[in-house]
Amino acid sequence: MPPPPRLRLRGSVHERLGGRTVRAQQGAEKEKPGQRRWRPLLRIDYPRRGRRGVRRWLPSWRQLLLVAAAGAAVLTGWLAWFFVNTEVPEDMNSFATQQNNVYYWADGTEMARIGEVNRQDVPLDRVPEPVQWAVLAAENETFYSDPGISFTGIGRAVYQMGSGGDTQGGSTITQQYVKNSYLNQRQDMSRKLSEIVIAIKLDHRMSKRDILTGYLNTSWFGRGSYGIERAAAAYYGKDVSQLDPSEGAFLAALLKGAGQFDPALSADNHRRAEDRWSWILDRMVEVGKLSAAERAKYTVFPEPRPQPKAAGLSGQVGYLVDMARNYVEGHSDITAAQFDLGGHQIHTTFEKPRVDALAAAVQDATKGIDPANRDADRFLRVGAASVAPDGRIVALYGGPDYLKQGFNNANTSSVPIGSAFTPLVYAAGLSQGVQRQRDGGRTPVLPTTTYNGNNGVNVMTPEGPYWGRDGKIVKTANDGRRDWGTVTLRSAVEQSVNGPMMQLGMDVGLDRVQKTAADLGLLPASIGELVPAFGVGNSTPSAIRTADAYAAFAAGGSHTDPYSVLGITRNRAPLALRLPTAVQALTPAAAGEVDAALKDAVRTGSATPAAGAGPDLAGKPGTTADRTAGWFVGYNGQVSTAVTVFRADLKDMKLLSLEGVGGAAPDTPDSELPTRIWTSYMRTAGGQESRADASRR
Repeated sequence: MPPPPRLRLRGSVHERLGGRTVRAQQGAEKEKPGQRRWRPLLRIDYPRRGRRGVRRWLPSWRQLLLVAAAGAAVLTGWLAWFFVNTEVPEDMNSFATQQNNVYYWADGTEMARIGEVNRQDVPLDRVPEPVQWAVLAAENETFYSDPGISFTGIGRAVYQMGSGGDTQGGSTITQQYVKNSYLNQRQDMSRKLSEIVIAIKLDHRMSKRDILTGYLNTSWFGRGSYGIERAAAAYYGKDVSQLDPSEGAFLAALLKGAGQFDPALSADNHRRAEDRWSWILDRMVEVGKLSAAERAKYTVFPEPRPQPKAAGLSGQVGYLVDMARNYVEGHSDITAAQFDLGGHQIHTTFEKPRVDALAAAVQDATKGIDPANRDADRFLRVGAASVAPDGRIVALYGGPDYLKQGFNNANTSSVPIGSAFTPLVYAAGLSQGVQRQRDGGRTPVLPTTTYNGNNGVNVMTPEGPYWGRDGKIVKTANDGRRDWGTVTLRSAVEQSVNGPMMQLGMDVGLDRVQKTAADLGLLPASIGELVPAFGVGNSTPSAIRTADAYAAFAAGGSHTDPYSVLGITRNRAPLALRLPTAVQALTPAAAGEVDAALKDAVRTGSATPAAGAGPDLAGKPGTTADRTAGWFVGYNGQVSTAVTVFRADLKDMKLLSLEGVGGAAPDTPDSELPTRIWTSYMRTAGGQESRADASRR
């Protein structure tokens, strides 16, 4: 037998790298006899020897695995530490004991206490099983088998957080219950990890039925309702035990976000709610908790009842509270859900003496209205608002009683302003001049600039007559078809001569008039079509916005958007609120000329019936060609007030003629009733100095 081959222990050792042979030991020192060679247990060959260029700095796959293993070990250790040190809190959130939201008048006295947390716990046995499964099918169908968390859901949530998306998409019902009951609503990594750990521990500590019970009793369903029992009452006027699967599916849809799925809030909400309701019923069939035959019974969306009005909102207070709440939700970071938890103190701009005086003026002026015996009085609506020059809404009249009519007449944007719009056209002309010829320059406009004030004059453009869609030349139309001859623009405003103002709008440029109206606070959605009628009021601003626009004439052209809340606090800590700032909408000179014309209108012009309300008044009546609206808008040094009267069935908001309202003669101007209301109100409250005005002295 040949001897075995000798092993070569020293000498040249070769390694294969990249298809080339490289000597691994060259010039190695010889070991001395009896000496052990020291070799490190872990040698990091980086930068890598024997490599050149970029490859010298590229780590090997072994090095990459080493780094990944070390990172995984550190992360695992930290997660283990976090899991051990995160405990289920002893106490639940304090939302169940929150106080009401308190609203205050401008003088600091209490106006209303509204919006206490509306919650009532019910045992799970009271909730019909199909309703339970409507919630589970929509939110977490594996609830009874999962460990309190969903690994796929967590992965999706981590991805969303990493990509800047929402972090709540992967939550199980157990996690949502943890968030509702023990944590805050903040969406970040720390809160999400706490939620996951507590959910796992809670799943071992509580039964699934108890967790589901807690979740159904703590979730927010909108309309101020926490818990499914109060939600059943708020949306269907029922005890939760009386809900059918269809109604349960709708309530389950609200859990995705009541502000987006309450069908009473908007048409888009209704569409979203109906789509999700249908999807939830289909999901119940898929998970085996609703038979196809029973699903076929539910083809009509279960319309919830209108939102019931809260107690304490009778009279005008409900309109004021609605205005203030809407302002807070639109101009702060407070969500509807947070607001419904209560505990807020809302300091409004409303002044009780003015609110009471305005309501009394309306009541006094409408005593002769008899809808039961006079068809012309049916559906009569009155809206009014007073706005200070700095934008504060100090009073409004929204309707006869908020609990009887929730629709706010002072904030409607469906009633044409009519000839009360002409001062804005005058302001645009004074500010920007006119262009009467094609390719011609702009000519300045003065109060003494004259126009043809006769009735039936052709409306002109720089290219020639303006032809309407009916194929006829559009002509001017004065009240009563009266001819005024040649009139100055200032006289046209004072005497309410519509023809010159219609032509002035065309000469200025309807787009420029539109910009002036927007600068004075009219909302884009309320600005009318840019046709000749635009100059005489086809726009539909609310009484609030109209009063606010006129306030700029008294303030030297300075305009501030209207607002209804001075500040908001919670537990005495102030919360951020975005308030409007003043902008110069008109030059002081232009505003001064409009102001002078409106004051002369009260002294010797179309607004003389209001002269008895006090000294230094400015105002303008407003009518429409089709007699569907009457206005009076005016101001003194402290406040600008707009009053509008119209007839409309609130079911379709179709405007009806005002002819014969209150038994008036057919030729009675439609501005007569709003003028009487305005005059009575200003006689009582016009000279009052507001608390805010007094504080500046």
